[in-house]
Amino acid sequence: MVSQLYDYLYINEEKTWTEAQQYCRENHTDLATVSNMTDMKRLLSTRAGHIKEAWIGLYDQTDGDRTWYWSLPGVEFNESETNWNKNEPNNVKATQNCGIIWRDRKWGDESCNKHFYYLCYNDKVILVKEKMNWEDALYYCRDHYHDLVTITSLDEQRWIQEKAKNASTDYVWMGLRYTCTLDFWFWVSDEVVRYKNWASGEPVDDCDMSGAMETGGGHKWRKINDLEEFNFLCSKS
Repeated sequence: MVSQLYDYLYINEEKTWTEAQQYCRENHTDLATVSNMTDMKRLLSTRAGHIKEAWIGLYDQTDGDRTWYWSLPGVEFNESETNWNKNEPNNVKATQNCGIIWRDRKWGDESCNKHFYYLCYNDKVILVKEKMNWEDALYYCRDHYHDLVTITSLDEQRWIQEKAKNASTDYVWMGLRYTCTLDFWFWVSDEVVRYKNWASGEPVDDCDMSGAMETGGGHKWRKINDLEEFNFLCSKS
């Protein structure tokens, strides 16, 4: 399944890492953040057989201990989700401070001044840091973007919870709603609720309830009275 929350673009034009980052930020969202294996498989399947090694949004700009970061501000680099090639990163000549992805999906480190193709991505989700009740948040998203966000897989959950960490409220509204009349939960995008991430004991089915995600902790879903006011997440398409 193709995620509705972000997509990748393979740019077959050789640039340095910094030039590639600048292009991606000006024309898309940023250099690609590749935070799990599913991302990487989908990333390269779109250009299978045609892809060469390419810059991704991974860099190290520290003296002394090697510390890697993603180009996109606010996204944490998780050592447990890396996919380095054997003996990488090796920092040959102490100048290899930028990350590259090879055709076999393994990562390596290269000198940032080398010229390679690169991978950008478009982020289709925006965190709105205004506080609104669920219905007002729904109409705000539909007026300004597309809809309140829908989550249909663990990968999308991971993507959304990174966004949620930057909220100013303890929860963020999603496009998840309970209907008393028909007695079930549904996404306002008409997606069936297959993937679930409810907190323990949730959801108890009550009227006037909508789904919100914790912005901290385990980022679990909770049913909350829809008159409460929180930040919320909109999808752009």
